[in-house]
Amino acid sequence: MSKTGMVEGKVVVVTGAGGGIGRDIALAMAREGARVVVNDIGASVAGEGVDAGPAQAVVNEIRAAGGEAVANTDSVSQARSAQQIITTAMDSFGRIDCVVNNAGILRDRFFHKMGDDEWDAVIKVHLYGAYYVSRAAAPHFKAQESGNYIHMTSTSGLIGNFGQANYSAAKLGVAALSKSIALDMLKFNVRSNCIAPFAWSRMIGAIPTDTPEEQARVDRIKQMTPAKIAPLAVCLASEEGRDANGQILRCATTKFS
Repeated sequence: MSKTGMVEGKVVVVTGAGGGIGRDIALAMAREGARVVVNDIGASVAGEGVDAGPAQAVVNEIRAAGGEAVANTDSVSQARSAQQIITTAMDSFGRIDCVVNNAGILRDRFFHKMGDDEWDAVIKVHLYGAYYVSRAAAPHFKAQESGNYIHMTSTSGLIGNFGQANYSAAKLGVAALSKSIALDMLKFNVRSNCIAPFAWSRMIGAIPTDTPEEQARVDRIKQMTPAKIAPLAVCLASEEGRDANGQILRCATTKFS
């Protein structure tokens, strides 16, 4: 299945990999030789419901192309279940080389209308989730003196966005978490970087299209497919990305106005 083998033999965990950017990262990692843990609870964009189908479908796609992958449906939002994600990698493949913290939900609401539950839910998945999964992998990375974290942040976190105080706060927190991990674990040859992607996905699909101008903007965004983000994640996970640490890499896949 490998094209160039950029991550040949590595074991990569991708959270929220049942669709969108996470799915394309999982597929790209597998194409380049990685063994992949495809994590997704199968919830809606708002984090509601559970369905093992999306994660298993991606695993089936990887296996059909000759790659190696296993599905995991544990939640990133609790320490114990996040630990199980890493345990799945260890039990299935015997090691862990890279964690891609991609899982996320949206509970958009203007700040003056936002409820505590909407704040908490988004913070738990994005920020706590990135912490819990990263923390679970840290002892393995330290012991083997190698490892790689790739966290998905957002332009909403870097510059803010309407109706996304919870999401923006979480994503800027993820960026700060990544930078601190990069400093703390550098002596163990562990790297930590962020990607701030902008690509069409079901989360972006919630953008209103009430006017012709809004519809035209969304039509342009639809050209920015998640598959175009995945190569950057593969590069960061590979030896080609060995000099990148503590960075926030903004990645848009086409020009738009």
